[in-house]
Amino acid sequence: MGKAGDEEEGRGLEGDRKPVGAEAQFSALLEDSAEDLYEHAPCGYLSTLLDGQIAKVNTTLLDWLGYERGDLVGRRHFSDLLSVGGRLYHETHYAPLLRMQGEISGIALELKAADGSRLPVLVTSTVKTGSDGQPLLIRTTVFDARDRRAYETELLRARQEAEREREHLKRLNATLQKTLLPPALANVPGLNVAAHYHIASADEVGGDFYDLFPLAAGTWGLFLGDVCGKGAAAAAVTSLARYTLRAAAVYDPDPAAVLGNLNTVLNHEYSGTDPRFCTVIFGLLTPYGEQGGFRVTLASGGHPSALLMRADGTADYLPTPGGQLIGVLPDAHIATTTIRLNPGDTLLLHTDGLTEAHTASTGATDRYGDEALLDFARTLAPTTATDTIVAIRDLLDTFGTGVDDDTAVLAINVPRPTSEEQQ
Repeated sequence: MGKAGDEEEGRGLEGDRKPVGAEAQFSALLEDSAEDLYEHAPCGYLSTLLDGQIAKVNTTLLDWLGYERGDLVGRRHFSDLLSVGGRLYHETHYAPLLRMQGEISGIALELKAADGSRLPVLVTSTVKTGSDGQPLLIRTTVFDARDRRAYETELLRARQEAEREREHLKRLNATLQKTLLPPALANVPGLNVAAHYHIASADEVGGDFYDLFPLAAGTWGLFLGDVCGKGAAAAAVTSLARYTLRAAAVYDPDPAAVLGNLNTVLNHEYSGTDPRFCTVIFGLLTPYGEQGGFRVTLASGGHPSALLMRADGTADYLPTPGGQLIGVLPDAHIATTTIRLNPGDTLLLHTDGLTEAHTASTGATDRYGDEALLDFARTLAPTTATDTIVAIRDLLDTFGTGVDDDTAVLAINVPRPTSEEQQ
């Protein structure tokens, strides 16, 4: 090889040389004896005979437990170092599995120190065999799990605290939800009335509400609505809406005027950067006296149409199209309709949690829908308010977790005369 080649080779050797400091550290590592690495390893080592008698133990484990080597080697068994529960587990599970498998790893145990304290550890054992395949001894590695145990304890404490807070929040939500619903619906002579509130999640207060209450001159008011959103903010709007509707109905029971009053209040209270609105249907019930039945005037502010299930077995949505959301515009358009509720007829009001529920048959992306509810109502008619609510509750139960929004339903029915029911 020429001079240029020699120079090239020399540069290559120089490039492979380690810095002086790193070379010294590397040399120091090579000078560590295997015995020193065993004795002062960052984990505990011990070797036992097949019956568990300790034959060898490293300094690390002795220091952890506070024993002298002579206290353990040839005098104690591995199971002697275990707590009572650990000893039982060792005899019934650990040792039998080790004999069958030849190794077992990552088992959480507790070792007893010389001063009586407990050391949480993770233990791994393997069986060493001779050239003939026969077991000779058991080698065990012990890892200090105190930090891990402290972490797990803290994690468990935090989880328990979170569960307690969640239960407390659920109780608060349930209590608050009850205050937003009437304790009992008014008893209206000549009417069968029933209602149900389905809670989609116990962790949040919903915004659905309903009520039926007496007004002057033998009339009754009813309403059912749904506030946008959930939680405390929605609950505040729900409370405001309920009390405003009742107060407005006393002042002027005309359904369109009642919803117009609520629209003005919501616009005034929530006109800033956090507007709040709701859908509401308000009704005025007036009995026809000796003729039987009730005159029902309904006003809708963006709410799903009510369902009328007639005594002749037919069912249809009532025409209240075009009603605008309450609280969005200063002068919301209110859609109204008037019907006669005859004996055997049932009127059903509901929030959109029912029609927007996911069903197992339609798939995760599809909703139950208005047409499905109408078909369902036609299978019920003619019916009563009580039977309608029972059927709706059963329907919601079939949806399971597919009901992801609270649902309120209110049904009113004019019972048939006793003579007709018997026929």
